[in-house]
Amino acid sequence: MAFARFIDWLKRLFWKRKVVRLGFYGAPNAGKTSLANRISMDWLGEPVGKVSEIPHETREVQKKEHVIVRSKGRELEMNLLDMPGIATKVDYRDFSAYGLTKDESLKRAKEATKGVIEAIKWLENVDAALVVIDSTQDPFTQVNITILGNLEARKIPVIIVANKVDSKKAHPEKVKDAFPQHTVVGLSALTGQNINHLYEALAKLSR
Repeated sequence: MAFARFIDWLKRLFWKRKVVRLGFYGAPNAGKTSLANRISMDWLGEPVGKVSEIPHETREVQKKEHVIVRSKGRELEMNLLDMPGIATKVDYRDFSAYGLTKDESLKRAKEATKGVIEAIKWLENVDAALVVIDSTQDPFTQVNITILGNLEARKIPVIIVANKVDSKKAHPEKVKDAFPQHTVVGLSALTGQNINHLYEALAKLSR
């Protein structure tokens, strides 16, 4: 029932909008860019951005326009907006473990901090959001709660993606239990496992 109400809500919101601006939000390394790349490659044949194990690889909003998702006779045209990772604190020393020099770490930390601010500002320019959560980690983090709180305050429709279900450490059910008020789709952006479940949910946003 909750999912049906969510879809009805989105249909009303997008009744007159032809192209949906879809924001990808989440903590660093949750898999936002991997998911954006998966969707864009599947439907457009082009990646959105670079993926790295180093936190805050995405430090500016990355866009891919006119991505059309089709599922079960429906289609939805979207502009994908891959946001920088949201963090409550960015410490340049955290990057040293990845082999970055002090100067490189300081530069990355500065850019990452600006990216967090930019991602929050872009909340005014998205129609809906995919909140990507690493399902191998505890979902009750300050970052996840802050992101969802900001989206809810602005009445922006949300689908939560419990990512990395291909890992043996994944517990997507914990994400569902943590945020029962939202639609949660468990998938792997890396392997594409269950990605069709997300496409079905997205396609239902169309008229």
